[in-house]
Amino acid sequence: MRRWSVTAARVSRQNSTFTRVPIARPARKCYSVQAAAQVRPAATQSSQVRENAPAPPPTTKPKRPDPHALVASELKQLRETLLNLLGSSHPSLTDIAQYYFLQPSKQLRPLLVLLFSQATNGLGGRWYEKKWASECEGAGGRTEELDRPLTRPDVLTDWNPNMPDYSASFATTFSLRPPQPPRPYPIPPPEPTHDVPTLAATPSLLPTQIRLAQIVEMIHVASLLHDDVIDRSPLRRGAPSAPAAFGNKLTVLGGDFLLGRTSTALSRLGSSEAVELIASVIANLVEGEILQLKAIHGEDLGISGEENVKPNVGQDNWNIYMQKNYMKTASLMAKGARAAVVLGGCKEGEIWKEIAYAYGRNLGIAFQLVDDLLDYEAGEGTLGKPGGADLRLGLATAPALFAWEEHPEMGPLIERKFSQEGDVDLARELVRRSSGVERTRQLALSYADKAREVLGLLPDSEAKSALEVLTERVVKRTS
Repeated sequence: MRRWSVTAARVSRQNSTFTRVPIARPARKCYSVQAAAQVRPAATQSSQVRENAPAPPPTTKPKRPDPHALVASELKQLRETLLNLLGSSHPSLTDIAQYYFLQPSKQLRPLLVLLFSQATNGLGGRWYEKKWASECEGAGGRTEELDRPLTRPDVLTDWNPNMPDYSASFATTFSLRPPQPPRPYPIPPPEPTHDVPTLAATPSLLPTQIRLAQIVEMIHVASLLHDDVIDRSPLRRGAPSAPAAFGNKLTVLGGDFLLGRTSTALSRLGSSEAVELIASVIANLVEGEILQLKAIHGEDLGISGEENVKPNVGQDNWNIYMQKNYMKTASLMAKGARAAVVLGGCKEGEIWKEIAYAYGRNLGIAFQLVDDLLDYEAGEGTLGKPGGADLRLGLATAPALFAWEEHPEMGPLIERKFSQEGDVDLARELVRRSSGVERTRQLALSYADKAREVLGLLPDSEAKSALEVLTERVVKRTS
């Protein structure tokens, strides 16, 4: 089980070391001896001043920013405008694509994108270019350009009620259309010279970063649609799940439609690195689901592997479990945060995107560990989905794996995937009698602490403080 970290001097991976980049820090205020003497009480008056001076007020810790409140207006706008990306010529497909977006959610993934954008904008070597592209017409980074219809008018050949002037009729053969001459691409200004990277003067978000926040939420919701079909989940966020409301077929198609929309929106961000990062997230989601299916239905599906041999409590079980946690949960957080920093102008070799990835990876695993322990602690009303769902699916998560170390009788239950009558209740009882839940919480805390630690390389800002607060809230949450 690998853990990623960034120390004060470097970020270490298996085969790579990243050199620390100097960070601009506010200069210390310097006072001359004469100036200091002017504000210092005279020696003859010092005792009188001490006698008459009121008691100093008790020191209070500065109030830390609330992560959601810090970008509340952006999150609200993001959610409202996101629905514009989900329209289809088929009303039923529009309904299923928008279904989960119309229900309350934590919006954790877009929150990470927005906060890391604010915490790093201005630090990257290409920030000036990204900022220019967000303001210059024709450079591709303005909100108006990103909001163009997701199917380009010059290539639209299907029926779209929102673009009747461009939709081609299927009643006749399709005629060749002469292309319009391309518009000249504006030339960016010369790169400014500066000694050290400095945060933007005021917290700022680029239109591309706001669109990325929408994209990561769309990918997350697409994965929920597919997961609820695979897991046959009746509830999601306290309401009937999409399969329960629309059926399996429409739900799968709705998830596919969302991924198609994200692909088009992603291509407009103007960064091949960001595209590669987010595209790999989609692959990770599938790979994580395959790992989970192997553990439950491997023999039935013909995808059995070494993971399906008779289980034993060992590192292999934990490695597979943690790998699945990364692929299904942490990958989107880690790569989404990294892509946000890339869109802010971070160059190859600069440490800012490595910090974002390390933070998101550790926070994402902590989040999933807490999710797994809540499956034992919280009830259906709190979770918004049935409690004990993992056991009913045949999944042994961290609390059960820890309990197995203390109660060997858990092994046969895990081996037969809690399939016999009474297995789920017995497994929950064994976990309750063990320290499995508490050990899972401690493991989540260690990942959250590492996420907070890597933020130490960022310059101080409200966004950085909000990211620190987030590491605490993730492990203290009850739903």
